[in-house]
Amino acid sequence: MTIQAVIFDAFGTLMKIQDGSHPYRQLMKIGKAHGRRPRPDDASFLMKSAITLTQAAAHLGITASPEQLSTLETVLADEIAAAEAYPDGLKAVKLLQEQGIRIGVCSNLAFPYRQAVLRCYPTLDAYAFSCDLGVMKPEPAIYSWVCDQLGASPTASWMVGDSQRCDRDGPTAVGIRGFFVDRTCNNGDCPELVTFARKVLATAP
Repeated sequence: MTIQAVIFDAFGTLMKIQDGSHPYRQLMKIGKAHGRRPRPDDASFLMKSAITLTQAAAHLGITASPEQLSTLETVLADEIAAAEAYPDGLKAVKLLQEQGIRIGVCSNLAFPYRQAVLRCYPTLDAYAFSCDLGVMKPEPAIYSWVCDQLGASPTASWMVGDSQRCDRDGPTAVGIRGFFVDRTCNNGDCPELVTFARKVLATAP
């Protein structure tokens, strides 16, 4: 089997946020306190839109004071600055890149969080962020887009992440071989990313 490309999920897979402060959740609570109840499509709107938190408040019709928005923007900036790469993520990417495997990331995230991924993993070959593309995992279009950017066919690509639905089953539906990483309970296809990378290299010619 020829493996041309590997696609990683971002947060929960390559990246971690310690003790997240959930600024967007705080924003929704402010909206609820002013009579704007959460809606089923709020999360998808936030993750499909290239907008700031303050812009999101306006688009969602959330009434918040300038002071509240300033505080939330600061909380968000601090959270992004504190986001870290998993050590096994850095090692896995390095192992694969050294062998000429093209690497992409495919992630559902709100626009500000993309900064953390670009900071920690600046040398990847493709970045498929839902906020930039307007589509989310497990929609087939986002997997097809990242494969196109990597110059790899789905059948010559593997993907790994911490969501069975989005990182294993979703990509599998379009021909990518998907894997579920589970660092906590060891109930996944691999316990961490170095093991996954070595599996890729053992399979690739």
